[in-house]
Amino acid sequence: MRFSQRVGERPIKIELEKKGISADLKNTLWNNFLLLKDNEIYTNSYDFFSKLWTEFFKWRIDTLRTNAFGELRIDEALEKVSNWFFKTEWYNLLDFIEYLATGDEVFLVLCNNSLKDEMSAYRFVDAVLVEINSSEEIEEIETAMNNSVGYSSVKKHIERALELLADKRKPDYRNSIKESISAVESLARIISDDEKATLGTALKKVEEKHKIPKSLKSAISSLYGYTSDESGIRHSLLEKSINVNQEEARFMLITCSAFVNYLICKIDE
Repeated sequence: MRFSQRVGERPIKIELEKKGISADLKNTLWNNFLLLKDNEIYTNSYDFFSKLWTEFFKWRIDTLRTNAFGELRIDEALEKVSNWFFKTEWYNLLDFIEYLATGDEVFLVLCNNSLKDEMSAYRFVDAVLVEINSSEEIEEIETAMNNSVGYSSVKKHIERALELLADKRKPDYRNSIKESISAVESLARIISDDEKATLGTALKKVEEKHKIPKSLKSAISSLYGYTSDESGIRHSLLEKSINVNQEEARFMLITCSAFVNYLICKIDE
C-alpha cells in the first residue's frame, strides 16, 4: 500500500474490478507487452507483427508498412497497436493479452501479477482468463488440472468446463456445468474400475474402497443431482427454459474441482 493510501489521501481498492480495466492496469499491461515481447518486436519484427495483423486483429496485411529497404516500420506498427490498445473496450484488450500469453509462460505470470496487484476480477488459469472472486477459487481449479494429469479424461472435462465458462463472447454456462459434473463422474468411474457405472454407483464403490464419509458422498450426490433418471441434472439442463447463470457455472466448476482434488488425494493415501 502506498503512503498516500495509508494516510487517506488516495482511496484503497477493496473490491475486484469487473467489466472494466483501470488506467493503471492498462498502462501496466502495455508495459508488460513492450518488455516481454521486446525480443520478438525488434528481432523478428515482421513475423511478429504479421501474425498479430492476420491472426488477432484481422487487419489488412498491406497496412503493415515497410521502408525502402523492405524493413518493417516498427514504430508505425507499434503506434497502430497502441492506438487500438488504449481506445478499445476492456474485453477486447483482455482478448489481446490472452492471445499473447498463449505459449508464453513468463508473459502470462507477469500479467497475472499485474491483474492481481491492480485488483482486477480476472486471472489466468491454464492460459485462459476467467472471472474470480478469490485466489482460492483459482488455486482449486489449477490444482485439479495439475492433479489430473494422469487422468486425461478428467483433465479434459475440467479444461472444457473452464473454456465454456470463460468465453467472453459467448459463454455456455449450461454445458460448462455438464463438463464439471463429467469430470467427477469420469474420475469416479476410473477409481471404481467400472467405466459403464452411473455416477451414483461409481461413488458408492469409491466410498467402499477409500472410506469416503457417507455424509460427504450424500452431500455431493444431492448437490449435483447425481441420479440416472429423468430428474437428474443433466437431463434437466437440456431444457432450454431452465436459466443457468455464471455464478452457478463457476460454483460447480470450483466445487467439482475441489472434489476431484479430494478423490485423487484419497487414491494416493
